[in-house]
Amino acid sequence: MPAKPTSPALIALGSAALFGLATPLAKALLGDQAPQLLAGLLYLGSGLALGAAAYLRRGTGGSRLTRSDIPTLAGVILLGGIIAPVALLHGLDLAPAATVSLLLNLEGVLTALLAWTLFHEHASRRTIAGLALIVAGGLALSWQPGAGFVPGALWIVVACACWAADNNLTQRLSGRDPVHVAGVKGLVAGTVNLTIALALGARLPGPGPTLAAGAVGALGYGLSLVLFVVALSKLGTARTGAYFATAPFVGAIGSFVLLRESLPQAFIVASALMGAGVWLHLTERHGHVHSHEPTTHSHAHRHDDGHHDHVHEPAVTDSHTHEHAHARSTHAHPHTPDLHHRHEHP
Repeated sequence: MPAKPTSPALIALGSAALFGLATPLAKALLGDQAPQLLAGLLYLGSGLALGAAAYLRRGTGGSRLTRSDIPTLAGVILLGGIIAPVALLHGLDLAPAATVSLLLNLEGVLTALLAWTLFHEHASRRTIAGLALIVAGGLALSWQPGAGFVPGALWIVVACACWAADNNLTQRLSGRDPVHVAGVKGLVAGTVNLTIALALGARLPGPGPTLAAGAVGALGYGLSLVLFVVALSKLGTARTGAYFATAPFVGAIGSFVLLRESLPQAFIVASALMGAGVWLHLTERHGHVHSHEPTTHSHAHRHDDGHHDHVHEPAVTDSHTHEHAHARSTHAHPHTPDLHHRHEHP
């Protein structure tokens, strides 16, 4: 009996929950550590854990990275693995984790804007309205009357902008083995940040904090990224980013529970605005007559998704990976900008 495929929405929400919890946990680990040192430990923990997973499951994953993927992967590592986590930790050093968590909603906004403007994903009025509400919530949370923006807010904007670009670049790699993609990103980014931090005079913490940082990185940045890449291949960048916009709420709740942080005055208003924006995204539906052009590619797929009708002897029912061809077809059904629905809209 073939296993029932997990809903792409649940995969994206799982990714968001892991990433959201990583924010207050990183705040707890930061202490007197240099942000770049902790960023290196978090991503190195992610890379080592996923490298071990890739070794144990070798031959059973999706399509592996190729030489042509190197420029895209380099951008992903630089923006999302090196610059963004350092900026996030600088922001966490200056602001409460709950505030930082909600400000991370701007990542979803910037991700969607890049997906629509540069990568031409479809934008409906509903999703645009949702983004406007999320931006309004972010402004309500980060602006202090008479004092300007919350300290650290600019660092969080930099982190969100880098992760937004990272998300859109990662979409190009979404047909590759997600464990391989996330593992390489973690190993390279973690090694670079750790090396720079040590060269600048930072010192490694004791074994306990080092292992704790590695564990948070393995789950909050490693496993979370694996699930995110899987969701990207099925939902597209803007919609995956919409589901991922639940991460800040998980992080904020974690900050109140784990760190006993006080509730900011604007938190309830910001939560209501951002929550309404996320709800508009989550409940959006999109369907119309569309055409698929002939293509040949390789990625993990099943034969019960309505787009893979090629024949295997003997028959294959579970997810598998190989190069396969699609003939031209035209049909109508609800869909998202996944690997097979990156078509133009009027």
